[in-house]
Amino acid sequence: MRVLLLNPPYHRHYSRSQRSPAVTKSGTLYYPLWLAYAAGILIRDRHDVLLLDAPAEDLDFDIVAARVRSFQPQIIVVDTSTPSVHNDVGVVRRLKEQNPEMFCVMVGTHVSALPEETLAMSDAVDAVVRREYDYTVRELTQALSENRSLAQVPGLTYRQNGEFLSTPDRPLIEDLDELPHVIDVFGRFLKSEWYFNPNALYPQLTLITSRGCPHQCSFCLFPQTMTGRRYRARSIGDVITELEKVREIFPNVKAVFFEDDTFVVDRKRTRELCQAIIDSKFKLSWTANCRPDVDFETLQIMKRAGCRTLCVGFESAADPVLKAWKKHSTPERMLQFAQDAHQAGIYLHGCFLVGGVEETPETMEETLDLAKRLPLDTAQFYPMMVYPGTEEYRRLDDLGYLRSQDYRQWLTPEGLHASIVDTPQISGDDLTRFCDRARREFYLRPGYLAKTFLRTASHPKQISRTVKAFRTFAHHLTKSSV
Repeated sequence: MRVLLLNPPYHRHYSRSQRSPAVTKSGTLYYPLWLAYAAGILIRDRHDVLLLDAPAEDLDFDIVAARVRSFQPQIIVVDTSTPSVHNDVGVVRRLKEQNPEMFCVMVGTHVSALPEETLAMSDAVDAVVRREYDYTVRELTQALSENRSLAQVPGLTYRQNGEFLSTPDRPLIEDLDELPHVIDVFGRFLKSEWYFNPNALYPQLTLITSRGCPHQCSFCLFPQTMTGRRYRARSIGDVITELEKVREIFPNVKAVFFEDDTFVVDRKRTRELCQAIIDSKFKLSWTANCRPDVDFETLQIMKRAGCRTLCVGFESAADPVLKAWKKHSTPERMLQFAQDAHQAGIYLHGCFLVGGVEETPETMEETLDLAKRLPLDTAQFYPMMVYPGTEEYRRLDDLGYLRSQDYRQWLTPEGLHASIVDTPQISGDDLTRFCDRARREFYLRPGYLAKTFLRTASHPKQISRTVKAFRTFAHHLTKSSV
């Protein structure tokens, strides 16, 4: 069958695939990793497949509609997110008007949390796939091609005779080595120059070595809506085989970003993977996500294997906030980890989050002070952004601390983050103003500016990445979003 997988048009460079979807102040734009995995499976099954990433390729609706008319898909798989769901359903509706026989299915974190609510938004949406959708999309395609009942497709919520029906949840994929190499799909449909992450050399490629995260952070989106809280890892050999394709398929790429929920879950496996990377003679630097609890020995071998930067969820310096979010960390442990990483020669990008029930103006200042004390190379400060399907969303909703249930309010008119959390202590506008100020205070310190200049001057490979990030980011340092 002809299947179109679509990251639909919205704001230019709307990063739908990240944990907190928005147009980012750093210019970050994620690869459509999940859509690409589903595309790879359909290609392997010999279906005629087209993957379009409209925000990355800067395609408006008219261009997408023209490509749809040209390709004439029988099935269209549309990614969505909470802040963009009204737009995305509208895209599906307009495409369905032009192609009434096309079966339209939506996927992603939002529909996993609210499948029936999404179906109710428009009759144009025929079905939604819950959680990991790689195999569900394949089986849905098989069922439609053979005109079989959808009742036998696990993980599906669909419309039938005016009713919404749901099949049982699909079990999480146990053997990730069964999945196709996503780099093959990237090479077929995408260009690395379209994507950007300021924490990796540009251009970069995004891959994963695992799915799922065993930690219990109450606000984290993907483990609670898509990948689950059980860690599943690819074999080291399979990861290395995919890495060996990088130079062949993307000869211009300068770095890899391992977009695992948490890269260092199993430290023994991490060290074995790093040793395999060393043995393979893979020369590109790489970046990964981790918690501030990795030991010095593991950091050392990660550095030897090419780890350039770690994106670390420090989140807060306040013990009541950390406990409420189930972070299981302390400022003392964060400082030790950061010092160890600095000693190992790994750059650190610190992620900080403010908001929630326990947050106060005083605890936010504690967090900013910690960010300045840590030996960080870059940092981001986010107001609390909560999404359906997460524990933190349910908690704040139950307490009446969400100012709106209109998902369009999750973004500013420009597509930037707009917190809808108002607590008795702090409003969402206060959170956003604090993040703007924290960003200025962190980045405009004379010592930080001098260190950044010297580092960039002494490492020519960083110049293009730094300039690209600065162009997008600089004007946000001198103005408030609220």
